[in-house]
Amino acid sequence: MANSTGSNLAANIRQLRETRGMTQDQMARVSKIPRPTWANLESGGSNPTLSVLIKAANALQVPLEELIGPPRAMVKLYRAGTLPVSARGKVKLRKLLPDVIAGFEIDRMEIPGGAYMAGIPHTPGTREYLTCESGAVQLSVGGESWDLNPGDVLVFRGDQKHGYRNPGAQTAVAYSVVALAPAAS
Repeated sequence: MANSTGSNLAANIRQLRETRGMTQDQMARVSKIPRPTWANLESGGSNPTLSVLIKAANALQVPLEELIGPPRAMVKLYRAGTLPVSARGKVKLRKLLPDVIAGFEIDRMEIPGGAYMAGIPHTPGTREYLTCESGAVQLSVGGESWDLNPGDVLVFRGDQKHGYRNPGAQTAVAYSVVALAPAAS
């Protein structure tokens, strides 16, 4: 591996790991790469196999090219309107973060006055955190309903039928954080 590629690899892997707030031991476990090998990747003192690079990229949730290319700036601005937006009925869903975080779904929901959206049950063991930012949101789950006002947070099992409703006339804004349960192997 060329010297600049090796130093890029070391800097990128270290920066990506630190950005995620993980130790080398934690990354070694997640990636299934031996701890000494991970340390060598970060020091630039290794000539890793393609298999090791793929495991590291997968564990860091980045394309392989991001590991070996020139280090990226530590800051990136995402302008309003550049994040993915979808609609389910009248409800507009926007991804809150530009990057995927393994095991989490994080969305901003705009619910017009009087609108309803059925939630899709997630894998067994999933938890959902619903925060009302503005307006009012009514959540129905397990045969019961809860009314949320600005600042309220409701935590519930996301693996059952549920639905979101705006009982008011004005658009409500809520944030949904879904902590997915690990898939059974």
